[in-house]
Amino acid sequence: GFYGKWSGMGCAQTPLTQCGFPPEMRRRRWTILLRLRAELGPLTSAWVHTPPFVVDTNTTLGPPRVNSVSASPASLLISLSPPFTPEPGEPLRFLVSYWENSSSPTVRKLSESETLFQIGNLKESTLYCFSVQVQLKIYSGHWLEGEQSAPECHRTALS
Repeated sequence: GFYGKWSGMGCAQTPLTQCGFPPEMRRRRWTILLRLRAELGPLTSAWVHTPPFVVDTNTTLGPPRVNSVSASPASLLISLSPPFTPEPGEPLRFLVSYWENSSSPTVRKLSESETLFQIGNLKESTLYCFSVQVQLKIYSGHWLEGEQSAPECHRTALS
């Protein structure tokens, strides 16, 4: 719409059912409109247009990956990786939910901007569980929330 002309994505006349965005189209704030059609030899279908796609608002962020967990008597040290490579200066944080693995768990939340952080003030030799979610601050100033990681449980060490 903005440019008034269509650009190819480099995947015309292919039997594949999916196509990746070329590098010049991987801008998070762009609105992307796609059109596609089926071709079989000289036969072609009519063009079909997709609804507008905006990466900032139409993307579901996956859960972060837990790289490692180190236990001490009163804490868990957690190393994470985000589900994507953030652009330089892009505000990214992790929301950590953790609880003592008991019959009636109370969930506590912790927000961290670093990929290595510590959950402290825990009881020794106790099983704690946690789940992590990534949050990305988008252009509008809102935080886009990712999916929760699967819960992981680790026992704190004995002193």
